[in-house]
Amino acid sequence: MQSMGLVIAIGVNRNGDREVLGFDIGTAENGPFWKAFLESLTTRGLHGVKLVISDAHPGLKEAIGQVFTGIPWQRCRVHFMRNVLSQVPKKYQGMFSVMVRTIFTADKVEEAKKQLRMVVDQLSTRFPKAMQIVIDAEDEVLTYMSFPQKHWQQIYSSNVLERLNKEIRRRFNVVSVFPDRASVIRLGGAVLMEQHDEWLVAEKRYLSAESMDMLYLKAAGDAMAFLVVVGS
Repeated sequence: MQSMGLVIAIGVNRNGDREVLGFDIGTAENGPFWKAFLESLTTRGLHGVKLVISDAHPGLKEAIGQVFTGIPWQRCRVHFMRNVLSQVPKKYQGMFSVMVRTIFTADKVEEAKKQLRMVVDQLSTRFPKAMQIVIDAEDEVLTYMSFPQKHWQQIYSSNVLERLNKEIRRRFNVVSVFPDRASVIRLGGAVLMEQHDEWLVAEKRYLSAESMDMLYLKAAGDAMAFLVVVGS
């Protein structure tokens, strides 16, 4: 028996609708595996990407930089907070979390960076490791602020993918052990096709037409995907 990981990429198209872009399974989520997966998306026609969202898995981050060179990357804020809080004693995590989250209440990236520096000044002595993570992530965790504010709630994290992963795990737990790779592909593909179809016929778009028009006023041109969310 061999443990394998399922990786998924979803996107938001020019109309503001979510789509499943692709998925794969593998035994190692290292740089070459992620790069091959992302290259498979571009080979199949993915283009016009303006933002990529994921966690900071080293292999994934490296592959994104190689395949989507020059395209902004947003580090998932939820995963970022988990990484930071892992360096803080549990009894202080509540207070610490409230202070760090004040960074994200700003309306402009300049204000957010100013607040970040204030938080770092206040907490660095007590929590140096946690604050180093904050310092190192300053630009990558605030990338979303360079996009229309109406998009911020949907693009600062990879939560949309997390919810999909929960449904896949629920369906996979029923089977528990798969006889071969093909059986994983069949079930995983079926679940993702169901979700893809539901998204395309949903009454409400993930991002409104008005907010998408705001984006494309700044960056005119046809595009297959506004953003890509990648994870496992």
